[in-house]
Amino acid sequence: YLLHILIMCEIYLILALAMNLLAGYSGMLSMTQAAFYGIGAYTTALLLTKAGLSFPLALTGAVLFNLLACLPVIWFSIRLRDLFFALATLAWQIVLFSVMFNWIVVTNGPFGITGIPKPEFLGLRFASLPQFAMLGGIITIFILIFFTGLHRTPLSRLFQGVRDDQLALMTFGKRPAYYKSVAILISSGVSAIAGTLFATYFSYIDPTSFTLNESILIISIVLIGGLGSIKGSIAGALFYVLLPEALRFVNIPDALAANMRMMIYALILLLVVMYRPHGFFGKYKFE
Repeated sequence: YLLHILIMCEIYLILALAMNLLAGYSGMLSMTQAAFYGIGAYTTALLLTKAGLSFPLALTGAVLFNLLACLPVIWFSIRLRDLFFALATLAWQIVLFSVMFNWIVVTNGPFGITGIPKPEFLGLRFASLPQFAMLGGIITIFILIFFTGLHRTPLSRLFQGVRDDQLALMTFGKRPAYYKSVAILISSGVSAIAGTLFATYFSYIDPTSFTLNESILIISIVLIGGLGSIKGSIAGALFYVLLPEALRFVNIPDALAANMRMMIYALILLLVVMYRPHGFFGKYKFE
């Protein structure tokens, strides 16, 4: 049970880090993160079950396919800003979800894909919970190290320049469109890794795990933890995953538990927006 919670923390931490690069560091509020998460999961599932590829190749394929799927978002980012960009990505989220739900020949539609094999790497099969938690932990640590190093480089400061003042960035001879593109590519690729872990952990996926609600949830995790802060991503992911477990100590009927959890989560989000708009550890807020 505790290992399951740990694995979910790892998956949502990866998603939060990817979202924070866009919203927190680059100032782009994308509503399509769940779609990239889902594309990573579906690509992995298809490459493992249909093509018979190994786990490393399936993971690589998921990342590469996500880089193609995010090209429309890059196009939106170059031509649109702020609310208009968010609305365009919302539309792309709906389009990609519709493809997952209705392209039955490939995705099996609402019935989902079953029998997704557990990861195998260097002769090791990560089938048990401790083994999968270890694999997820190693991947998450590498991603944390990557983002920690990235945000200490001049590239991260240029991302923040895109967020704070694109006109000022252009006066220094920098192209905001280029840095937006790089941020979107990195974010979508990392989201694919989370999707790969999700698919191989549950051995089953269907479109309902990658809806617009999931995108809003990922954004909420980052907003509560704090934009522009790795500590914020960690805090937000832990808060979301551990909140339902804390509510288990409250005597709530099972029929109401899920709805109560979302109501409490929404209330906390409202309080954070009202009284701590930077989140728990944030350095930036949307105006």
